[in-house]
Amino acid sequence: MFGLEKPAGRREPGGSGGFPKMASVGDFNVLSSSIPDHSHALLNASIGCRNLLDRDTFSKSDPICVLYTQAIGNKEWREFGRTEVIDNTLNPDFVRKFIMDYFFEERENLRFDFYDVDSKSPNLSKHDFLGQMFCTLGEIVGSQGSRLEKSIVGIPGKKCGTVIVTAEELGCCRDSVLMQFCANKLDKKDFFGKSDPFLVFHRSNEDGSFTICHKTEVIKNTLNPVWQAFKISVRALCNGDYDRTIKVEVYDWDRDGSHDFIGEFTTSYRELSRGQSQFNVYEVINPKKKGKKKKYVNSGTVTLLSFLIETEVSFLDYIKGGTQINFTVAIDFTASNGNPSQPTSLHYMNPYQLNAYGMALKAVGEIIQDYDSDKMFPALGFGARLPPDGRVSHEFALNGNPQNPYCHGIDGVMEAYYRSLKSVQLYGPTNFAPVINHVARYAASVKDGSQYFVLLIITDGVISDMAQTKESIVNASKLPMSIIIVGVGPAEFDAMEELDGDVVRISSRGKFAERDIVQFVPFRDYIDRSGNHVLSMARLAKDVLAEIPEQFLSYMRVRGIKPSPAPPPYTPPIHVLQTQI
Repeated sequence: MFGLEKPAGRREPGGSGGFPKMASVGDFNVLSSSIPDHSHALLNASIGCRNLLDRDTFSKSDPICVLYTQAIGNKEWREFGRTEVIDNTLNPDFVRKFIMDYFFEERENLRFDFYDVDSKSPNLSKHDFLGQMFCTLGEIVGSQGSRLEKSIVGIPGKKCGTVIVTAEELGCCRDSVLMQFCANKLDKKDFFGKSDPFLVFHRSNEDGSFTICHKTEVIKNTLNPVWQAFKISVRALCNGDYDRTIKVEVYDWDRDGSHDFIGEFTTSYRELSRGQSQFNVYEVINPKKKGKKKKYVNSGTVTLLSFLIETEVSFLDYIKGGTQINFTVAIDFTASNGNPSQPTSLHYMNPYQLNAYGMALKAVGEIIQDYDSDKMFPALGFGARLPPDGRVSHEFALNGNPQNPYCHGIDGVMEAYYRSLKSVQLYGPTNFAPVINHVARYAASVKDGSQYFVLLIITDGVISDMAQTKESIVNASKLPMSIIIVGVGPAEFDAMEELDGDVVRISSRGKFAERDIVQFVPFRDYIDRSGNHVLSMARLAKDVLAEIPEQFLSYMRVRGIKPSPAPPPYTPPIHVLQTQI
């Protein structure tokens, strides 16, 4: 989560990343960089306030902002960092930013406290409290343009002003480069033929050591190889530092793994970025040969043929550009759940704690709701007999209004769920296809990237319409939607694993799903043994939501949809700032 032990606004220098130290250059496959984690980002949060309380008699307040975070499953607030103090203003725009880790699948509670600083003491109780603001990191990111404006509260009977928090993704390390190299007149190393050359790239670390970050393929039997173009992230190549040394070694491949060293050269990202030119023709030098032979010139040359920068667009680029995530929930009302009035039922309404359905719904919904501006969620049920005539439905509105199945907020969904438990009769069978098709109809009407749909199905059991559900999922895989299935209770969930498609891509009538859009988890795997339900819910949400950003991006990529430009950044009114550190 947050790097709590690090001071705000500071980042640790990059370590060696996900690559092993150079040992043997065994196989000659490309060493790919680690899989990008699309649900994670590094954010820069800027804080500004308007109309703060004035606590000073002869001048205006001298405000400071203190940020607190909460650990998962723990109510305790811990200080994350402080801004600088700005003298004599009720409308500060703080210069010092908070750099924080963002994970789509985790709910990160934040608290911003404001004080009027009256002395040099670091002890906050020695200063006047100006109020506070509570929010989640998702709320900031999900606001239009990732800019959240909220009232400051905490002093009864007083208007405490507003706070503006803007989150910006630190994007310098999102670039990748596509490069291609060739070589000329390399040293001949093989007795019977020419050399079998390949290149090994290393980035330098803070301590002067080197870490391998890429290997090209081997080109057999030539002293003038042309290697295939390869793509590597700028972070892997030089940790985002354009002037850091990049060392390139040239080897002659041998079957037994004892590859012969031909020579080496050094460069940097900045040099390479000049592209194909006389600056990017490198002499390959073998230091041992150079030391022994007076007439030694080089062991050949390596030339950069092309250099193309590609910026990866991120999940947050789309959210910032206004893409809305629409959340729909579908709840299993089949008789196998047990009579809701009995404590053994999975639908039992315990007055003291949530049942498994309530926990799964709240865990996922409370995170997703931050990305939906109107906070109106369709809530459906399936597998019940409905009043007044007892007809069986696999797609009914929990609020009893089929024309408008929307509930306000996750609390509204919970209320509608409890109300329908009292009015419908649990029945069967367990059919998923109708609720999947319900959401798919909406998703099919907005394919321009402005909306993405997430359906949460919570079920206790064995699915009855497997063939139809598979067909619905294959059809839905072409649409801007994802499906999360949470299995509650003790049943065997083998069929659900098949729908998940992680091992074998799901297919129907010989057609395979275009994308993997289903994530299944059994709720029992997340129950905390100590009975800490907050922890169970956080773990569940983390696992079921972690794949959504990648599924979302895969849809946008396949359709060639780029993020909309973010709304213009907020420009604060000009006033003189006197910054005191």
